[in-house]
Amino acid sequence: MENTKTSFFYRNSLSILLLSMMLLFWSCQFIAGWKEHNKDLEEQQQPALSAAQYLTSGHFISATFENWESEFLQMAIYVVLTVSFRQRGSSESKKLKDEPGAGEEEVDREPQPRPDAPWPVRKGGIWLAIYQHSLSLAFALLFLLSFLMHFLGSLRDYNEEQLIKGQPTMAAGEYLGDAHFWFESFQNWQSEFLAVAAIVLLSIWLRQKGSPESKPVDAPHSETGK
Repeated sequence: MENTKTSFFYRNSLSILLLSMMLLFWSCQFIAGWKEHNKDLEEQQQPALSAAQYLTSGHFISATFENWESEFLQMAIYVVLTVSFRQRGSSESKKLKDEPGAGEEEVDREPQPRPDAPWPVRKGGIWLAIYQHSLSLAFALLFLLSFLMHFLGSLRDYNEEQLIKGQPTMAAGEYLGDAHFWFESFQNWQSEFLAVAAIVLLSIWLRQKGSPESKPVDAPHSETGK
């Protein structure tokens, strides 16, 4: 039974705060990007965009989704890699096979159709097969959607700039093989995997008391897992 003795904010404070921060910084991105883009248009003697026009511009769409795309790619691959790969001493890794408590961990056990289990577990069959990998599948789908939106926004922004310069535009198929688009993607992808590698490695030696992403403060560096 759901705990109703605590407030809604207390029960959901982490997601509420994270989404609030996301919306705050996304709004800041919008305002700063709008001003920057209009400054560039002014320098090229082009009419400035209204806020509504900028919201649907290639510049804003591309900038937004090229970042979202890298985040979802990072999480999809990270979720999958942590199933099989290990990092000795990291709180982000499952235990090594020669460590105490190693072997089949709680996340590896076969799902049981208990009364309080999610409905795909109780249903079984294809629904259970999908649900067992639903987290990585959801991140992969979000990545593909963000990748598509980044591509369409970047293509629009590129062609708008080409028209201003009096240069030829590109078709979608041609732009997909252009270095400009892939530079936008790769510069974000590499930074996301650097961030993941940093938390995996730093959690070996460093601690944050009270955080489930850290080992206990007094845990030895060689201890793997939470």
